[in-house]
Amino acid sequence: MKATEEPARRQWVPVRDWALWKRPRRWITYTLTTEAITLALTIWAALYFSVTDQQIGTYALLAGLGVLQAEISRKIERARRSLNVTPHISMTSVWMLPGILLLPPQLIALLSFTLYMHLGIRTWFGLRNVDPHRTATNATTVILTCFIANLVTHALFGADPMNATPGVAAGAVCVAGAMYFLVNTAITGGGLYLAAPEKASVKRIVGTWDDNLLDLATLCLGGMMVMAIINQPLMGLVMFVPMFVMQRSVLAKQLEELASTDQKTGLLNATAWHHRGNQELSRASRTGGEFSVMMIDLDYFKKINDTYGHLAGDDMLIALADLLKRETRAHDLVGRFGGEEFVVLLAGASELEAVVAAERLRMLITELVVHSNTNDGEAVVISDRSASIGVAAYPEAGQTLDEVLASADAAVYVAKESGRNRVVGVATRDTVAATPG
Repeated sequence: MKATEEPARRQWVPVRDWALWKRPRRWITYTLTTEAITLALTIWAALYFSVTDQQIGTYALLAGLGVLQAEISRKIERARRSLNVTPHISMTSVWMLPGILLLPPQLIALLSFTLYMHLGIRTWFGLRNVDPHRTATNATTVILTCFIANLVTHALFGADPMNATPGVAAGAVCVAGAMYFLVNTAITGGGLYLAAPEKASVKRIVGTWDDNLLDLATLCLGGMMVMAIINQPLMGLVMFVPMFVMQRSVLAKQLEELASTDQKTGLLNATAWHHRGNQELSRASRTGGEFSVMMIDLDYFKKINDTYGHLAGDDMLIALADLLKRETRAHDLVGRFGGEEFVVLLAGASELEAVVAAERLRMLITELVVHSNTNDGEAVVISDRSASIGVAAYPEAGQTLDEVLASADAAVYVAKESGRNRVVGVATRDTVAATPG
């Protein structure tokens, strides 16, 4: 399932549950309301629904398999959770989907509690920002999701759809899986939005395509698990192999992205940018094409850190990164070289075209408004920012990527020396430098 808040990225520290009360009040209200509803429904189900010995056996089998699988892949899951920067996809839906179709609501709740208690203690304990209240919230989200999926599925297919015809059973599995995916996404997305509406984005709230494909893949395994439990319960052990391979594959992809991505902004880091920039240079050299580089340096960035603190400075950098990604084309290369210095490679663009684009970005930066907090938690609004931008083009400014970058960097220096908040291209650099500030 999708975790309701983004896990940490950098270090492991002791767990402190007090973080719950530092979250926005609207998020606390949403979370506590969801948990209260889930608790009330669980108590009602325990009083209203009877439980058979077979259902208790099914619960024990699912809980045992889930705990065993989590133990086998514990180190991989811990690494995935610590590296993840979007809603985290765990593998619990493999066990919860059979629960929707084969268990009464109170045992569904107990199954989720068992799996998440084990994950919280054995796998996620000590990870930064994976506090107990977040594990509890994740478990609550799963329980409520399963309750709704259970209600809809049984309303459509009857009280015991898995003992009906093969077509009805298959339809029930598909509907239960679809409801799990949609309801879980809605509940999780609502929590993520309320936690930080100013940072809301589709990627942050619902995850990437890869995240959701992983979620769907685990639901498919969950559907196969339903059939295994009905026909041959011990076949559930076979699911461990694809689950383990999936988790390792996802971890490998996360590590690959980590190696090429600036963790603060999500842009390409300097190494990855140079690598892809040299690929563009080879293409342009081979085809007789051109490209331009923009070097962007925020003016007086240090004053933001000194005045409001580094958290506000980080939010300013993230906001600028989002602006650059939003205002450039998919095949352009946007990177952060460190500090407040950003670089953009515009494929196929002449220097004149790049100067026009840079001027538009400069204006957008002056209009940028960033809502943040000081290190003490006080709300602040950062506005009236500016940037100095240098532009250079291949092949006029140099025959190598480093030569083009050096020319763009020199143009940034001229922009700063001549008053800041301006765009300077290599073609106009000497003219600007000779003009009194």
